[in-house]
Amino acid sequence: MTACVTRLHRFLRAAFLVALVAASGGVHAASGVAESMRVKDLGKLQGWRENALVGYGIVTGLAGTGDSPSSRTTRQALANMLAQFNLTVPAEQMQSRNVAIVTVTAALPTFAREGDALDVTVASAGDARSLVGGALMMTPLKGPDGRVYALAQGPVSVGGYRYDANGNVMQKNHPTVGSVPGGATVEIGVTAQMMSANQTVTFVLAEPDYTTAMRIATAINAQLGAGLAEARDASGVDIRLPDAVRDRPVPFLARLEGVFVTPDRRAKVVINERTGTVVSGGDVRISRVAISHGDLKIAISTFNAASQPGYWGIAGPGVRTAIVSNTRIQVDEVEGPAYVGPENNTVADLVQTLARMKTNTRDIISILRAVKAAGALHGELVIQ
Repeated sequence: MTACVTRLHRFLRAAFLVALVAASGGVHAASGVAESMRVKDLGKLQGWRENALVGYGIVTGLAGTGDSPSSRTTRQALANMLAQFNLTVPAEQMQSRNVAIVTVTAALPTFAREGDALDVTVASAGDARSLVGGALMMTPLKGPDGRVYALAQGPVSVGGYRYDANGNVMQKNHPTVGSVPGGATVEIGVTAQMMSANQTVTFVLAEPDYTTAMRIATAINAQLGAGLAEARDASGVDIRLPDAVRDRPVPFLARLEGVFVTPDRRAKVVINERTGTVVSGGDVRISRVAISHGDLKIAISTFNAASQPGYWGIAGPGVRTAIVSNTRIQVDEVEGPAYVGPENNTVADLVQTLARMKTNTRDIISILRAVKAAGALHGELVIQ
């Protein structure tokens, strides 16, 4: 009974939160006021990107939780490392459980310079049970072109643990994956080529939209100079640098990032079925629709009873106690909420009404999906 009450409270609390978010969205939709944003918050200049780095290395200092001696890769890697220090040990003689072979990954940011520190992620590539307490040996990190751009080394930080003894295992999170904050040092810097041969830069929208791209081009021409910007398509705006700033474009690009634009919002409803979250963005309209939602509950209970043989003298050799199972099935169909929406309604109004009718978030999600399937929800339904 306590578990049922707790679950009911959780559902009602989630429905109340959904109602608050929906009500807030309804107010913005009704007012029609959109918030202005900086251009830099809507996307980035073409060429602004991160570069993936990867390498493999060795983590040492583990308390018997490293790779097993049967891992030939780990034994060969350890032998190769010792050979660099003039220690020749055959790979077949390596029997340490305090070593693990790992993959090391990092992201090289735009305009990274020599000496910059990078965060790296370390993941076990063998059969190690845990990387807790280990230290990453010097590992070269390479880019797609095969060049070494950074060197990683340092103690591994693991947000978990694993301990086992006599068949008992205690584990938290994933102890075979860790990180080394600031553990990589950039050896070769990179620069981004954002200006084309005809002295133009391209602004790329994070969410392609023709209306927003046109508004960005119009705002740039109005605030920085007429004829500088032109919307190429839904995701790109070409911007020509004036002749006076081509040698030193940084001040002009800084002004470009500060241009305020009112983006166009798409009608979209995002649903997360795992957490029961419903978020409505934009002015998502719903046509007149009738909704009736019911709940069918089926309870199956089994009762086990022991059947003892009657005692009328000496029982036969085949007579013994038997366990008899009696199964009972109960079907209970509960009347669900019914709702008929007026013309020009919104998702915010519908969710708020369903929340007032004590409809939990799981049922709200099912109702929204059915409304979309019926063609009454005029917007994009995103299910995560």
